Amino acid sequence: MSVFRRALAVAAVCAVLLPLSACGSGDDSGGSTDASGKVEGDITFQTWNLRANFKDYFEGVIAEFEKKYPDTHVKWIDQPAEGYADKISADAAGGTLPDVVNVSPDLVAPLAKAGLALDLDKAAAKYKKEYLAGAWASHRIPGMTGTYAFPWYLNTGPLFYNKSLFKEAGLDPDQPPKTYDDLFADALRMAKESDGKVATLANVPTIEDFGRYGVELMNKEGTAFAFNDAKGVELLTKYKELYDAKALDPQALTATPESSGKKFLTEAVAMNPGSALDLDNFKKQAPNLYKNIGITDQITSTGHVNMYVMGVMVNSKTKHAPASVAFAHFVTDAEHQMSFAKKVAIFPSTAGSLDDPYFTKEDGTDETRVRIAAAKSLKSAVNYTPVLFSEQMKTALRNEVAKALQGKESPKAALDNAVKQCDTLLRQQG
Repeated sequence: MSVFRRALAVAAVCAVLLPLSACGSGDDSGGSTDASGKVEGDITFQTWNLRANFKDYFEGVIAEFEKKYPDTHVKWIDQPAEGYADKISADAAGGTLPDVVNVSPDLVAPLAKAGLALDLDKAAAKYKKEYLAGAWASHRIPGMTGTYAFPWYLNTGPLFYNKSLFKEAGLDPDQPPKTYDDLFADALRMAKESDGKVATLANVPTIEDFGRYGVELMNKEGTAFAFNDAKGVELLTKYKELYDAKALDPQALTATPESSGKKFLTEAVAMNPGSALDLDNFKKQAPNLYKNIGITDQITSTGHVNMYVMGVMVNSKTKHAPASVAFAHFVTDAEHQMSFAKKVAIFPSTAGSLDDPYFTKEDGTDETRVRIAAAKSLKSAVNYTPVLFSEQMKTALRNEVAKALQGKESPKAALDNAVKQCDTLLRQQG
């Protein structure tokens, strides 16, 4: 599992729900939000499980920054993946939140609501044009004005499929499904031809799947969820058909990304999402699968693939706003994002970077092909998971989806119940 995906998984598991009342950097009186002054002072920079693999890279970036701004000093702290959200929540409540913090959108939301995240639309508006519009928008909070973190690295990936299993089911291995109708038809065919032994998919639909299907996930005010509309019910009804026909893996109700990946690796399911990192894994662990690997685009009804995004937030209570904003921008500028992207299979969020030959020039390898396809799709990608969708909400949706698939509730009743539970949790967030 990549650094990026591992971090994302932890973010999901540990949504910040504690009440946040205090401020950061030990300064209860608050700091200046004016980032236009002299870049000077001692600041702290916190990353999320990156020291082990990228120590030299970050020490180099910090040294560059301190050379450019001799009156600054950056103290770098790196927190382990496990418990990261809890650590941020505790620091926020205790007044020890670092000046510059590596976050994901779901971690920004409670901090912004508590007044602890600097609004970059006000403090750093001059930098906005340097980033992809979709990436900049990813750290906006429904119901609030402003943008609360610099976009940092992005990720997305294709759908992998097993050509051999497609062929055995009488499907054209060179014509993978392009639409949801294709996907559902192919999945039912594969289940029928294999007497239920081969499922096409290993996961139940998640909130991002509803988003990709074109479901309106929340109202525009960000005050209520809306994924129980006719389109949402339609998607869940389709998945119920797949489940009944064994076209959806029977263990999908309790699947994790790791377990789904293993099912695909052992050729028990025919399709699975992934990234360029997975290809090397297939080559080493499942040479027969690698020999028959098919690569196709994510299926969407919207024309926009899903993207994951990381960000760098500035503590609104920092005593050194100019230095903190300057450093957060420095870490996420085009030059440094490009440098980081060449060290790990992630993508820069800066405008124009995805046009670099590294992301556009084929060399005949599958790894490069996946990287180029992903980079192209990211230009118009969307982070479908609502910023306010917490881990408790994900659990509520998953539980109701499971009831629908098992026939304990109708798809409509299940989604109505999920929306009701999520709305209650949303109100509790404040």
